[in-house]
Amino acid sequence: MSSDDIHVLPGAPAPLGANLVEGGVNFALYSSAAEAVDLCLFDGGGTETARVSLPERSGDVWHGFVPGIAAGQHYGYRVHGRYAPHHGHRFNEHKLLIDPYARRITDNFEWRPEVFGYTPEEGHAWQKDPRDSAPWVPRSVVVDRRFDWQGVGSPAVPWNRSVIYELHVKGFTRLHPDVPEPLRGTYLGLAQPAVLDYLQNLGVTAVELMPCQAFLSESRLLELNLSNYWGYNPIALFAPHPGFALTDPVDEFRQMVRALHRAGIEVILDVVFNHTAEGGAGGPMLSFRGIDNSTYYLLEPGDLSAYVNFSGCGNTLDVSNPATLRLVTDCLRYWVSEMHVDGFRFDLAPSLARRGAVFERDGAFFASLYQDPILGQVKLIAEPWDVGPAGYRLGHFPPPWAEWNDRYRETVRQFWRGDAGKVPEFAERAAGSSDFFRTPGRQPVASVNYVACHDGLTLADVVSYNHKHNQANGEDNRDGSNHGSNWNSGQEGPTRIPRIQRLRRQQIRNMLATLLLSQGVPMLQAGDEFGRTQGGNNNAYCQDNDISWVNWNLSDQDHAMSEFVRRLIRLRLDHPVFRRENFLDGVAHPESALKDVTWLREDGNEMTEHDWRQISRQALGVLLDRTGVDLSRRRQHESGPGDSFLMLFNTDDEAVDFIVPAPITSEIWEVVFDTREEGATVPAHSFRAGNTYALAARSMALLADRG
Repeated sequence: MSSDDIHVLPGAPAPLGANLVEGGVNFALYSSAAEAVDLCLFDGGGTETARVSLPERSGDVWHGFVPGIAAGQHYGYRVHGRYAPHHGHRFNEHKLLIDPYARRITDNFEWRPEVFGYTPEEGHAWQKDPRDSAPWVPRSVVVDRRFDWQGVGSPAVPWNRSVIYELHVKGFTRLHPDVPEPLRGTYLGLAQPAVLDYLQNLGVTAVELMPCQAFLSESRLLELNLSNYWGYNPIALFAPHPGFALTDPVDEFRQMVRALHRAGIEVILDVVFNHTAEGGAGGPMLSFRGIDNSTYYLLEPGDLSAYVNFSGCGNTLDVSNPATLRLVTDCLRYWVSEMHVDGFRFDLAPSLARRGAVFERDGAFFASLYQDPILGQVKLIAEPWDVGPAGYRLGHFPPPWAEWNDRYRETVRQFWRGDAGKVPEFAERAAGSSDFFRTPGRQPVASVNYVACHDGLTLADVVSYNHKHNQANGEDNRDGSNHGSNWNSGQEGPTRIPRIQRLRRQQIRNMLATLLLSQGVPMLQAGDEFGRTQGGNNNAYCQDNDISWVNWNLSDQDHAMSEFVRRLIRLRLDHPVFRRENFLDGVAHPESALKDVTWLREDGNEMTEHDWRQISRQALGVLLDRTGVDLSRRRQHESGPGDSFLMLFNTDDEAVDFIVPAPITSEIWEVVFDTREEGATVPAHSFRAGNTYALAARSMALLADRG
């Protein structure tokens, strides 16, 4: 089809994007400052076959209907207007631009001088570049948005029953021996029976997928023979990343979601709306910059050629602008309504709530999601910090948001490392971090607890390294955090010393048990349940290789660790006392005159103010009473035992004798687990009031009152 063959009709200004309707496709593009918009059509090989101007403008939306084209059509835009960087405008009709609403893009990007809107050789002179970029940039693709979900809906897991499992789509199955070779590292790889069975048997209720929005690798990384593996560099916010698909990323992503839902597992998408892959002022022109630069990006008020950089990646999307806010909310709604994801984790979330430099807890972004009939019902998780002014915002997000709790991570690591004076804060974190989250409308589930995530060391490396080992990243080990609250247990890196090996496994069990029995929502990093290592690399964002991929060649000890985690998750889900709806307050319940939580010394007596202030204290007992949760469980029609529990913690290098208090409803305490034990089970032991429990050095035990 050539330009002469096309008769473009006026079409409609909504919805935005390329929408397949009877007889053709309606194209609609927002640009407030453009002077004209050309629609370019391509064949599958990348040859431009037609170029036509969108004939109508309704407000700030340019639109037209093209009869006779169908799903699979490749297209892009060229936008005409002022090229005046110091006034915030960078229009350049020579550059092919990705539709911000594209549901799919091609995977053909190359770093070439032609992809820049200015002539790179001129540097900051900002001379408009006249070369055509079309052969080197991704093309947008018209999609058929229909899909047979086969009646499979969302598992709709309540927050207080959620156990989140963070994974990378490619890395999780790239080495999986039971996934067919062509499917390893793809969306369809995650949909394979062996993968689904593993996740189901482990007991996780949701996978949190690292970025799946189409992203690009930075030129600097490619020059080092590396790539942006994590994917926090998006260029097409609606489009699934094509690198994780065999042929059709949209269809294959939906097949993955359908399979996970059928297995009872929710899908939470890690989304990036704080910046784009166009980077700072010296970056390429691929989409937003050439369509409406001053609308989509925050620009420096004193120099509109410069970009505000609250993301640390060169630019910041201006979500306070109504058009950009609409883009973000339309995008989120699409991922829920048409791709059926169950929630989102927002990278550098404070950036989305800023008006200029100011974080607004009651701003337009939060209000738009809260009132939306679709988005108001899904799981919303904030990474509650960015690099802008006053960027650390843990506890500042409104209900119904949950937040990644890095204070939990650091405190639990430091506690088990044996740092002095950590007992009071450890108790606060294990109890749900009410110091951050006890505000009107918020519950313990507002805290997403974790001891390791993609950003930092794996849990096995936390107990194996004192220092980061990022030499493979090509930055002379300068990148990545220097403060990870890690401890190598006596020797840096791999060791054959049995004593250190045993200690490391015990420390891993300590932290996993703490995580899965704390109030709040636990999140595991994929592979931490069996000791995955990255060789001490704490910033593996650019390592698309064995450093980052999950190694499924597991030893007997690895399987035993995984079984231990499976038992912990089952324990958590079976017993509401570990996932209360309200914060623990240490006040006697009116029904039983018993406290929901009692903090104990080694002699079995309740901690006093003096005890809490003891810097040298390394041991703690926690008595969790089931009273109160039984009523809650009956209201929710949950079944299962409502046992009360005694948790004992010892981070000292020496064993501690705990005097066991009286059980609440029966005569004996039964040992559920002790982390000194290598296996998933422990010998049957029972204890009565006044008995002594010998708790080994650096270990944790759980006892149950089965009355």
